Amino acid sequence: MIVAVKRKDPKRLIIKIVSIVALVIMFYSYYNHMSEEFVKQEQAAKAKQIETSQKDDKKAKSKKIERLIFREVETAIDLIGQEYVQQVKVVNRKILIVCDANTDLEALTVRYGTMALIKNGLKNTKVAIDLQFIIESKFNDE
Repeated sequence: MIVAVKRKDPKRLIIKIVSIVALVIMFYSYYNHMSEEFVKQEQAAKAKQIETSQKDDKKAKSKKIERLIFREVETAIDLIGQEYVQQVKVVNRKILIVCDANTDLEALTVRYGTMALIKNGLKNTKVAIDLQFIIESKFNDE
């Protein structure tokens, strides 16, 4: 009969305790690290979402202003008469309309008043309509 005597080795017990403590510390630090990473990712996603919503707002606002300008140009051309209009441009917050010299611009001056600057030439008449006041008043209304 063989009898084995097992004794408790204090070195093995210390190694087991140290390894368990090291394992717990390692998992705890990994958990904290991943929590910080998730918070950073969430903040980045929120910032990106805010940025895209601001871009969408700017695009919507620019589209709205573009439609207002287009409507004003159409109105001005209808008041002048489309057959008399030679050229239309938008330059520096002004609509520049070049039309024939014998064009009746009375309806245009009644609608726009001092916002319409008229310059008569020998070959054509140039009309510059200020858009700033028109856009400010109509943009807030819609």
